[in-house]
Formats: sequence, C-alpha cells, structure tokens
Amino acid sequence: MHVNIHMMLQHYGYFGVFFILMIEMIGIPFPAETTLTISGFEWASGAFRLVPLLFSAALGNMVGSTIAFFIGRTLGRPVVVQFGKYVGITEARLDKANLLFHKYQSWIVVIGKFIAGVRVLIPYLAGINRMNFALFSIWNAVSAFVWAGVFIVLGRYIGVEWSKYHQTLHQYLVPGIFVLVIAMGVAIALKARGKKGAH
Repeated sequence: MHVNIHMMLQHYGYFGVFFILMIEMIGIPFPAETTLTISGFEWASGAFRLVPLLFSAALGNMVGSTIAFFIGRTLGRPVVVQFGKYVGITEARLDKANLLFHKYQSWIVVIGKFIAGVRVLIPYLAGINRMNFALFSIWNAVSAFVWAGVFIVLGRYIGVEWSKYHQTLHQYLVPGIFVLVIAMGVAIALKARGKKGAH
C-alpha cells in the first residue's frame, strides 16, 4: 500500500503515528517500521518530542494487537483465515507461525514484534490459542515499547541513510535482539538457580 508517511505525520502528528501503528496490527499493510523511522527523523528535526512519540507509537501497536487478540479469541481460526486472505494472512503463514507460538508463547510475543511478516499474526494466534490475556498484555506492552523505541532511535540517528541500509540492518537486528533476549533469560535463570542453591 502506497502511503505518503511524511504528509500523514505532518498533518496528523502523534495521532497519525498512533493510527498507522494500530491499523497495521489489525492486518492492514501500513508501513509501520518506516513510520517509526520517519518519526524518529522528525523528532530530530524538532517536530516531535520523544516521550509522547514513543507512547503514541507503542499505544497504537498495543491497541491494534489487543483488537487482533480478541478477533482471534472470539471468532476463531476459520474466520481469521477467511478474511485474513485479504490482508495477507494466509493459512500456510498462520500454520508456520502457530508451530513457533506453541513452543515459545511469551518469547514469540516479544521477538515476533521485530519480524514484519510475523508481527501481525502473533496477536491473532494468541487469541485463537486462548493465551492468558494478562500475560499477553504484559509481554505485548514490553515488546511494543522496545520495538518502537529501537526504530525511532534508528530514525533519529540514521535518518535518510535508513533507506540505504534498511535491509542490512533488519537482517542483523532481529538475530541480534533474539540472541540478547536469550542471553538475558539464561542469565536470569542461572541467577535464580544460584540463589536457590544458596538456600
């Protein structure tokens, strides 16, 4: 979908950021990561302030994810597949994502946010699989703020160079974050085990 992000952000400001991030998570193919990086560039130029920008982006993503969660939970897989084909949610994509979701529920909610093709499927899968809503909401909020923050900062400090290096950065960013999250999980587990052993 062709959208003039600059014009939309200049005209609608923080609400424009919120709306694009919300609508993308329902499944309508708006360029969310491009919106965040352009927002970061606009922040650098003084058009936005960081805190309201970050909250607008994260809240938009969280609201869209919550709507998708309840669509998946109340209407179920058949309806999601039937109407999802119009916004790129195919049965094959849903099956692949579902296998990962069953193995790593909470991790997938966090890490999946950074994978454009998976990000939109996760809340639907969480709803279809009846993931605990409170748990989903916590991990969804954490991932929304981290994801939005990363791309806003990239937009601020990389600016126009983003368009040149988007593919390379995205290729290494996702594995890097995955490794970092796994390392943090292992460190926390080892620390907890050490405390338990001390007792």
